[in-house]
Amino acid sequence: MDIRRLDHQALLLTGELVSRVKSDQLGWATPCADWTLYGLLRHLVCQNEGFAASARGAGEPWAVWRDGDLGDDPAGAYDMSVGEVTAAFAEDEVLERRFALPEVGEGFAVPGRTAIGFHLLDYVVHAWDVAMTIGAPWEPAAELTAAALRVAALVPDEGRGAGAAFRRRIAVPDDAPQSDRLLALLGRDPSWTREPC
Repeated sequence: MDIRRLDHQALLLTGELVSRVKSDQLGWATPCADWTLYGLLRHLVCQNEGFAASARGAGEPWAVWRDGDLGDDPAGAYDMSVGEVTAAFAEDEVLERRFALPEVGEGFAVPGRTAIGFHLLDYVVHAWDVAMTIGAPWEPAAELTAAALRVAALVPDEGRGAGAAFRRRIAVPDDAPQSDRLLALLGRDPSWTREPC
């Protein structure tokens, strides 16, 4: 699996949806109960900046994961962060480097290949969050959904719940579409819809 190519596909999928966001939608609720759409977009920028720093051996400080700024152009801020993380992930030997991921735990680090898999998963699923919030289609390629599903299946049940990175898994039928199984593995209800304002 070419994890960097697939990760870039996930970034483009998310970016296409971010580009559709209108300023009057930024205060809307999202499937991420703790975030408005503004908060979710800021999280996406912060994650790109944090992963880029981690790829270069500077991911330990919490500040590099929390300093993302949307300014008055959320789509532009997202695009800039995509350029940053894409350049960092393209560096030689990045797949074997240790990535610090302080959001998982103090001192927690994984090989680059694994970290980029986590990043891919985050962006495929957050693309769904953005799409559901603004009423746009979410149509990841089957190859991308399959890769994200493989990563999601590795997320342990321990430490899930309110305030954690992942909610508790949701049961779906065994014959549910691959995309629904992916969402349910991360605690998202595939039938979620935004309440009208």
